[in-house]
Amino acid sequence: MVPRLLSHYMGQVRPKLLEELGLSNVHQVPRVQKVVVNVGVGEASRNQKLFESVVQELEVVTGQKPVITLARKSIAAFSLREGMPVGVCVTLRRRRMYEFLDRLVSATIPRIRDFRGISTRSFDGRGNYSLGVKEQIIFPEIDYDSVQEVHGMDITVVTSTNKDDEAYALLREMGFPFRGATPVAIGA
Repeated sequence: MVPRLLSHYMGQVRPKLLEELGLSNVHQVPRVQKVVVNVGVGEASRNQKLFESVVQELEVVTGQKPVITLARKSIAAFSLREGMPVGVCVTLRRRRMYEFLDRLVSATIPRIRDFRGISTRSFDGRGNYSLGVKEQIIFPEIDYDSVQEVHGMDITVVTSTNKDDEAYALLREMGFPFRGATPVAIGA
């Protein structure tokens, strides 16, 4: 079964961007290459249960086992030694990526309190978009009662283009609710 967002991209987004951007070849149309979800856990060295709960929550949200990131240098001011765990990271590609983005756009982002749209200023100049989430409890997969501590996460969407305006057009058409943009309905 093809993910809903992938079929929306193939059926509506790609033809529209081909015409809108004035491209001659369908392979020039921007696409999402990967999504990276990163959680920094500063207290990982002092609280092992918190770190394990963060790993478990990220696995539930993304559907993939996270990679533990380790400190590269020792920093005495932070009581940090080289090789200590400092965070967890997941890189999503293909089917899991489209399923995660679909859940992010249609179910998770609308659950953010006082939501007025995501910022259009979070592009990095190379066509990638980063989004910071302050609370992991906005994801419907997470059981609120089992959360040990509320933490945030960074979500980076890496696109195949190196131009921010093309990446913005791609993400807008894929249903990202940017401030000031008209919402796009994703077909079932």
